[in-house]
Amino acid sequence: MDASDLKGLYAESTKRMNVAIEHVKHELAGVRTGRASVTILDGIHVEAYGSKMPLNQVAGLSVPEPSLIVAQPFDPSQLKAIESAIRASDLGLNPANDGKVIRIPIPELNEERRKDLVRHIRKTAEEFRVSIRNHRRDANDKFKQLHKEKKLTEDEMRASEAKVQEHTTEHIEKLDKILAAKEAEIMEV
Repeated sequence: MDASDLKGLYAESTKRMNVAIEHVKHELAGVRTGRASVTILDGIHVEAYGSKMPLNQVAGLSVPEPSLIVAQPFDPSQLKAIESAIRASDLGLNPANDGKVIRIPIPELNEERRKDLVRHIRKTAEEFRVSIRNHRRDANDKFKQLHKEKKLTEDEMRASEAKVQEHTTEHIEKLDKILAAKEAEIMEV
């Protein structure tokens, strides 16, 4: 086995870990912090035109004030469907329909809700830590298989495992920084 094959395995495991980091950023962006952000509505799907569509595909979303999101439907006949979808979501939002746009006030978070959100994001972050560790395990399994097939020496296998462990540690540290920033944002009053 030559060095380019090993580099390919390193690159693949690093790429998979980077994808996990991007996913955790996306997941945590959807957690509400008391400030209005259109990303908190990413998980909402509206029953429109015979199928479920993401809210941002049936309405223009904007944040005119720090505690308000406005949804402007592309088709005014979808106002009721959009309002229902927002109410049905587990975000605890109470949209107001004025016949042209839907105003979604973002209420202030109380201390108990902030702590619940922190617990939720810690659980989410742990799931992604496990995902990163699984990518490390997969890479190490490939190295062991190559060693078993006599394509890698014992020393090359150990060095490869150490290199993947470094990547794993770096990615878990990135995840922890993202989590710490989100926790601080949530707990900020």
